[in-house]
Amino acid sequence: MKSGDEQEIQPRTTGESIQEEPEAAPAAGAPSVEELQQALGEARQELAKKSVEAAENLDNWRRGAAELSNARKRMLREQDEARATAARRVLEKLLPVLDDMDRAFGALPENPAEGEWVTGFRAIQRKLQGLLESEGVAPIQTEGRAFDPALHYAVTHEEAADYDEGQIIGEALSRGYMLHDKVLRPSMVRVAKANQA
Repeated sequence: MKSGDEQEIQPRTTGESIQEEPEAAPAAGAPSVEELQQALGEARQELAKKSVEAAENLDNWRRGAAELSNARKRMLREQDEARATAARRVLEKLLPVLDDMDRAFGALPENPAEGEWVTGFRAIQRKLQGLLESEGVAPIQTEGRAFDPALHYAVTHEEAADYDEGQIIGEALSRGYMLHDKVLRPSMVRVAKANQA
């Protein structure tokens, strides 16, 4: 042996075995492998459950958004229909005024004594007709046309030499009008029937 502080390290011989240190035991309070696997399985189940909930929530949101969009479209369509109905009612109420003006001008004598007031009323009549035309109102053509029950209302059926059966002879009481592509008021007409001779 050497003195003092120095120690001699001796080599191991062939027969000596190396002792391994035992595995360290898990620290106190640390989960075991089984516990970790169980926790992982529970976390996966919870994730699957939350994924299903998220899909349901997304589906509900999409359905709600579609319903809201449809409700908006329906509301706009109903507003348009309400405006069109209100405009139609106002225009229908103006038609008798136009009828009266037409009848009044049809009954004027050849040379009226009061020429200026007639000219003024004709200007009013033109303005009223212009207003109706600007709103899409147009008279239904009748004379010489074939009778169409969708456009015309037959007041009388008369024998007429110059007309074929079912052909309109003329307007009877009031002119019919279209509002764009819909009948605002049908024309009241006289319709030709076949000669009985």
